[in-house]
Amino acid sequence: MAYTNIDDPSAYFQTALYTGTGSAQSITNDGNSDLQPDFIWFKRRNSTVVHAYFNSTTGNNKYLYTGNGDSPAEVTASAGEGLLTFDSDGFSLGTHQGVTNASGGTYVAWQWKANGGTTTAFSESGSNPGGTRQTNTDAGFSIISYTGTGSNGTIAHGLPSTPEFIIFKRRDAANFWCVWHQAIGDDYKLALHLPDGLDADGAFMASTLPTSTNITVGGASVNTNADGGTYICYAFSPIQGYSKFGSYVGNGSTNGPFVYTGFKPAFIMRKRTDGSGGWDILDYKRDPTNLADQFLTADANGAESNYLDIFSIDILSNGFKFRTNRYESNQSGSTYIYMAFAENPFVTSTGIPTTAR
Repeated sequence: MAYTNIDDPSAYFQTALYTGTGSAQSITNDGNSDLQPDFIWFKRRNSTVVHAYFNSTTGNNKYLYTGNGDSPAEVTASAGEGLLTFDSDGFSLGTHQGVTNASGGTYVAWQWKANGGTTTAFSESGSNPGGTRQTNTDAGFSIISYTGTGSNGTIAHGLPSTPEFIIFKRRDAANFWCVWHQAIGDDYKLALHLPDGLDADGAFMASTLPTSTNITVGGASVNTNADGGTYICYAFSPIQGYSKFGSYVGNGSTNGPFVYTGFKPAFIMRKRTDGSGGWDILDYKRDPTNLADQFLTADANGAESNYLDIFSIDILSNGFKFRTNRYESNQSGSTYIYMAFAENPFVTSTGIPTTAR
């Protein structure tokens, strides 16, 4: 059996760096494969601006955001502004908008491929929500849009295995960004818009772990299944050589723990779970050489920084290693979760190993 079925991760995930112009422009990806994105996460790097999340299911002119401590309802961009189109190898932007294309702004856009905007409808059935889903089974990624029922129900996620990282956000109200990770159990959640540690909350998934077919949403939670509430859910399952959703324990040393992923990471997001610490993000484009320390934080709207080496790592051919003893990333005995996507698999399907950088 081949080590991986994904020899070129750029077919499913890419990072684009660009400079805003304040007028319409198109951004073309530079990976080995063309990538038409379905989920784009934007952040301005050189200024205090929120993170903006667009997807091809709800449409190019609608977005949600994090970064200022709250979790507002979905925003509709003005005509001709924001994201105009999801293109065959990138995306097109409209006129001035701070979250995507302000003149002189430097930006990062993290992009994932689902199903090219083509969705499959599922109907409300009793307590189960109805909505649409677009799934990429090769990459283990589903975008699920649904309407809540107010009762405990299930959603068929369409993934090739049990999801290990799930993000929920209510679109029509200012409710929590709920995050579940396979390492935290079924009675806890994290909030993408806050640096807080684990929150005891069995209601949001009705104290039920996801299965190989379904995600459970709790009727007692306005964050995931209020009657008539509209929601977006991003669900990820692990793919060997391409994605990993794991955890580690800090050792409090600048010779920090090595985290094995089975690929050279292109994107890493980390969160402390037993105490406060932000959703810090590193990627291979903003940090093409080691040490990698130019981080952005999903729960904060600040500009890119390497302040006090909060998240300094070496990105290696098969994982990453911490080079800081800061509490946000590597406090002795503290627990952390991460999500990571590949630049290259450790070994391709034909047995070719990748090299360290």
